[in-house]
This record gives sequence, structure tokens and C-alpha cells, in this order.
Amino acid sequence: MNVSPLDLRQQRFHSRFRGFDKVEVTSFLAAVADDYEQALRETDKLRQDLSRMEAVLAEHRLQEQGLRATMMTAQRVSEDLKGTAEKEAERIIREAEARAQLVLDKTQARLEDVQREIDGMKLKRRDVEITLESTIQTLRNTLEYVRDQEQRERDEKILLHRPRHTDSGADVEPRRAQNL
Repeated sequence: MNVSPLDLRQQRFHSRFRGFDKVEVTSFLAAVADDYEQALRETDKLRQDLSRMEAVLAEHRLQEQGLRATMMTAQRVSEDLKGTAEKEAERIIREAEARAQLVLDKTQARLEDVQREIDGMKLKRRDVEITLESTIQTLRNTLEYVRDQEQRERDEKILLHRPRHTDSGADVEPRRAQNL
């Protein structure tokens, strides 16, 4: 049975002998109708609040789904970026290693060239030293020969300028010196 506050206010009871006090019953019915009306208003308000809250909840659920989708997309993008960054880092490292190896190879080749040049210069130096020693020795020998030659010429001049003795022995020496 659906009873409204208006029904409670308009309700009339039949009178009987020794029945209830009409004013008291009417006051009570009015108070019950007021309480019932207040309860209906609160129920209606609570239903409206519930509807609003359900709408907010539905909106929050949609936002949560959107956030979850966004987070999953962000996670996938993050993983993709991480994978791409790792691949890029590996590529950069490979290129750097290749360049480093190339530099090392060039440096090693240059070092070998320099070592060959040093070895060649050492051989040339040794040749020059031998040539110089040989030249010095030749010059010494020549100098010694020239000195010996000069000494012989002096000795010959001295012998030519010595006075001759009439002695038979004195004559022999200058002739012998001339024969030498």
C-alpha cells in the first residue's frame, strides 16, 4: 500500500462511541505525515546523490580505463624507446670500436714505418761512421805519407848542403844519401 503524506493528512476516521480523541489523532497523523514527507524528501535527495555519485563513479571508471590505456601505451613506448636506445648505443659502441681499431691499425702501421725509418737511419749512420773512419784513416795515411815525404826531402836537402870532406869516407855518405 502506497501512502503519501497527503493521504495521511486527508485521512478521516469514523466516529464511534468512546473512540479516540479526534484532535489527538489528527495531530498525530499530521506529525507522521510531516515525518513521512521529510523521509521521502531525504530519500529523494539520497537517490539524486546516488545518481550523481554513480555518474561520477562511471566518469572515474572511464578516466581509470583511459589512464590504464595511457599507462600501458606509455609503458610500451618506454620499452620501445629503451630498446631503440640500447640498439643505438650498441651501434655507437660498434662504430667507436671500429674507429678505434682503425686508429690503432693506422698507428701500428705508422709505428712500423717509423721503426723502419729508424732502422734505415741506423744503417746509414753506421755506413757514414764507417765511411768517416775510412776517410779519417785515409787522411792519416796521407798525412803520414806527406810527412814522411817532407822528412825525406828535408833529409835530402840537408845531405846536399853538408860540406864535403876530402876524406874518402866523407865522400861516400853524400853519394849514398843521393842514391836513397
